[in-house]
Amino acid sequence: MEEILTKYQIDQFITKGFIRIDNAFPSQLAEAARNILWRDTGCDPNDSSTWIKPVVRLGMYVQEPFVQAANTPILHQVFDQLIGRGRWIPPMSMGTFPVRFPSDEDPGDAGWHVDASFPGADPDNYFDWRINVRSKGRALLMLFLFSDVSEQDAPTRIRVGSHLDVARLLAPAGEQGLSFMGLANKLEGLPERNVVTATGMAGTVYLCHPFLAHAAQAHQGKEPRFLAQPPLLLRNELTIEGAKDGYAPVEKAIRLALER
Repeated sequence: MEEILTKYQIDQFITKGFIRIDNAFPSQLAEAARNILWRDTGCDPNDSSTWIKPVVRLGMYVQEPFVQAANTPILHQVFDQLIGRGRWIPPMSMGTFPVRFPSDEDPGDAGWHVDASFPGADPDNYFDWRINVRSKGRALLMLFLFSDVSEQDAPTRIRVGSHLDVARLLAPAGEQGLSFMGLANKLEGLPERNVVTATGMAGTVYLCHPFLAHAAQAHQGKEPRFLAQPPLLLRNELTIEGAKDGYAPVEKAIRLALER
C-alpha cells in the first residue's frame, strides 16, 4: 500500500509539530455532522439573532457521521505512519466541539495551552489532569474541520515548534508530569515561535504532536465555525529511549527536543 505522507511531511511533523491533511474525510460527512450539531446548539442556522453566545460547547458525539469522519482509510494510514501500526486506538467518538459564533465578546478561553491526557488527583477537574514526557494515553492532538474555516472564522492558533519546548519542560517532571494549569502557566515563558492558524475547507484535519501549544481566538467572520479536537489514544505509552525497533515520528520529536 502506497504511503500517504512523504518524508518531507514526516520531517515537518517532527520539527514543526503538525501536518495538514486536506480531504481527510468527505464534505458530505461534515454536512451530516453539522446538521446534528446545529440541533444541539439550540440555535437557528437561518437566524443569526439566535447566535447569542461566542462559543457553545458540545461533546462526545458517537453518531455514524462522526465516527466515519475519524476513521477514513487516509487517516488510518497516516496514524500508522506517525504512531506505528497497532499502537493507536481507532476513535469511537469525536470528542468535544467548541462551536464558535461571530461575536465581539471575549470568548474567555483563548489562552495558550497543551491538552492534558491522564487524570490527576481529582479526575472530575480537567484543570488537574496531567501531561508527562511520554504523553501517557495520548498519541496525537487532532483538529477536525467540520465547516470551512478562513482567517476570520476563529481558526485555532498553533505555535509552530512549541512541542519541542514543551517536551523540555515536561522531562524534569518525570512520570507524574505537570497539571494542565501548571503547564499552561509556564507557556508564556517559552521562546518566541511563529504562529499559524488551522484554516481549510470542511474535511480538513490537522494532526498535531500531543505537546503542541495551541489557542482559540474570537470569531471575526460571518458563519459559525464547527471544529472538533479529539485525541488519538495510545494503546501503550510512547517509547523515547531504549527502543529495539526504532522510533515513530511522534517519539522522534520528543527525542529531538531532549537532545538539545
